[in-house]
Amino acid sequence: MAEFRLHGFGESGNAYKVALMLELCGADWELVPVAFFQGATRAESWRQSVNEMGEVPVLEHRGEVLTQSGVILDYLATVLGKFGARGEQEGREIWRWILFDNHKFTSFYATLRFLYGLQKTGETPVTEFLRGRAKATFGIFEKHLEGRRFVVGDRLTIADLSLCGYAYYDEETGINRADFPNIEAWKARIAATPGWKHPYELMPRAAIG
Repeated sequence: MAEFRLHGFGESGNAYKVALMLELCGADWELVPVAFFQGATRAESWRQSVNEMGEVPVLEHRGEVLTQSGVILDYLATVLGKFGARGEQEGREIWRWILFDNHKFTSFYATLRFLYGLQKTGETPVTEFLRGRAKATFGIFEKHLEGRRFVVGDRLTIADLSLCGYAYYDEETGINRADFPNIEAWKARIAATPGWKHPYELMPRAAIG
């Protein structure tokens, strides 16, 4: 059994954040596939035995069970000694952007992608609303990246790994990525990091339906 066990599935950008962190750190890890599209995380037995919140990712390590991607990234930065903060001020800035990601950047875009790109709902008032909010948060991040290589400072941190969770999927969302050149350049810099892999290289696509 691997040292780290990650419960997730390929389409989950939140699970990808953790998988990419583990891969870039050269950790000994394995994926525990979750049949999300067959309702696994909604089952009471799964919630009782794996995660009461009914979500992935879930990380098992040395008897601990951790949930929520931001918490897991922070934990891994501590135990693996990479991509963490250098000092309290930088730590607060990293958490500022992780919280922005969880509440806005990932939140709106991931829901839009799920409905429009995976569930194929077509255009609805909900997808129109989500796209507008996603584009607004993209605009905030695009401006922040002006003249910057990474989110905090001049090096890759867990803030980048959090924000890039859904950046490499190609399902249609109705958003033109060329409208955000700073984000695209930032994605390319992360992808040039030794050990980087695409989400579906780290975690196979799940069976939908």
